[in-house]
Amino acid sequence: MQRWKNRPDGSNWGEFGEHDQIGRLNLITPERRRAAVAEVREGLAFPLSLPLDFPKGEYAQGFRKPPLLASAELGHNRLIRPGATSDVVNDDYAVLHLQYSTQWDSLAHVGARFDLDGTGEPVMAYYNGYRAGTDVIGDPEGSVTPHADALGIETLAQTSVQGRGVMVDLERAAGRGGAAVGHEQLMGILEEQEVVVEPGDILCLHTGTAAVILDLGERLTREDLAGHGAGLDGGDERLLRWITDSGVSAIVADNLAVESFGGEPAPGAEHLLPLHAHCLFKQGIPLGEMWYLSELNAWLRAHGRSRFLLTAPPLRLPGAVGSPVSGVATV
Repeated sequence: MQRWKNRPDGSNWGEFGEHDQIGRLNLITPERRRAAVAEVREGLAFPLSLPLDFPKGEYAQGFRKPPLLASAELGHNRLIRPGATSDVVNDDYAVLHLQYSTQWDSLAHVGARFDLDGTGEPVMAYYNGYRAGTDVIGDPEGSVTPHADALGIETLAQTSVQGRGVMVDLERAAGRGGAAVGHEQLMGILEEQEVVVEPGDILCLHTGTAAVILDLGERLTREDLAGHGAGLDGGDERLLRWITDSGVSAIVADNLAVESFGGEPAPGAEHLLPLHAHCLFKQGIPLGEMWYLSELNAWLRAHGRSRFLLTAPPLRLPGAVGSPVSGVATV
């Protein structure tokens, strides 16, 4: 039985199959992965994640919290068999807010109210017509343990999320302020930086924000974050159409939300985060946020390159809607 009668305008629901749960990651075919491997010439690897306890400062006082690390029952600095052997062991556990630091958003992270059944009554839905309460379980009051029976982060992990990354240096083009980069400006940047984006590529946007997060540490304020780093203009319909037409398989950035976010919806806007709604809900394009791209970006710029092999699977944690990620770029 098909889960939906109507699909949103501008969506690709059903195009990868009635039961698809990985969206545009389907475009990373073996052929595209071989093309990504061909970008490895020097054998150099760059880590693309912040330490998991960053951002610090005022950000850590928000609704997402830094990790809590503690000793597991086995203990720390403990002799396994006192008096019998000399072995000493340490064992930890951590409490993680899965989308605190460098992260992937799964396709169950953001959905929308939409009339799936053609009855005139919108329901809460996610990519490819999966439904809140049926496929993505959770209770705002906290009485039901939340989990995604469909579209969980493990569906992305099973693909390995390995393909060709393509870097765009928004900081160099748009400066360090909080510019909202729309279609016209982005096309100019791609031309100026001689960046070519092909279907299946993972679009990477360097804004310098993660470097500021690292540099300021405990001194980081909300004003620092609000005023620093360009983002995509999710309200620009031409930009959203380009994202659709480009065939990018995923989008990552070193800023907080990929798109510019002022905390309030634009007047008359249907969505608070229109790019999230377009990518996660309509197109099945995973989003990566707060990646550390500065060192890789500097190396690529110095060597006249923009492409690299990107390997960045999330945690294979069934039912989760987001995950920390320790991506690696190889050039």
